[in-house]
Amino acid sequence: SALPEKKMMFKGLMGNREDKNKLILAPWIHYPLQGGSALITFEEAEVAQRIIEMKEHVVELSCGEELEEQDRCRVRVQAAPVEILLPSALEICLTQSSRSIVVSDLPRLDIDKEMLLDKLELFFSKTKNGGSEVESKNFLDNSGQVVLTFAWDGVAELLIEKGHMEVPIKKEKYKLKISPHMSGDITNLQLRPCRCPRTVLLSGIPDVLSEESMRDTLEIHFQKASRGGGEVDALAYVPAGRTGVAMFVEDRG
Repeated sequence: SALPEKKMMFKGLMGNREDKNKLILAPWIHYPLQGGSALITFEEAEVAQRIIEMKEHVVELSCGEELEEQDRCRVRVQAAPVEILLPSALEICLTQSSRSIVVSDLPRLDIDKEMLLDKLELFFSKTKNGGSEVESKNFLDNSGQVVLTFAWDGVAELLIEKGHMEVPIKKEKYKLKISPHMSGDITNLQLRPCRCPRTVLLSGIPDVLSEESMRDTLEIHFQKASRGGGEVDALAYVPAGRTGVAMFVEDRG
């Protein structure tokens, strides 16, 4: 319960039958960012490591301006590594619903989602189609699939055995796939600490410039090789007095 919340995406792995129990785990790590700090990601891990080893950096706020020494404004910021927790082992207990089915291979039509749900409910509620009273209907998030839950046991199992059904939608018949609806509970999750190789946490940034100006100033400073920097891939800055959340995804570079 003391661990930070993590959003994880699970993708099925298509392959040989003996590999059917494998999953591809792609974590999306939500990283809290306090006010007066920034996350800067470099294109090269060597640059990030160099910035971290220097620890303290003096950032010139009057970049590009020709000013006398006494008129220049500088701030000191601290650089530190970013460490997150990643899953190293995962066990999931899967349960097949006795009353629900997943309807997929839906056609891409110019039709309102609620209307499509109504048409599916109408079709699968008829006993002549092998269905029964539909208790609930909804789209699975970002999947283009629909979950139908029946009021009685046994209906879902018979429909799943059929595998496919032709359903009339807007005067055309479409062959839709019928699959079991599985729900899973995580029974064991093991985590390992991991340091982000290309990202650096900058802290101690005073609120002396606008958000856009400070972001530009930091990027200009840390992309200069003369200051130990290099090409910047991304930069997120949160002004003092505010909080933010950064999302870390798998680095496929």
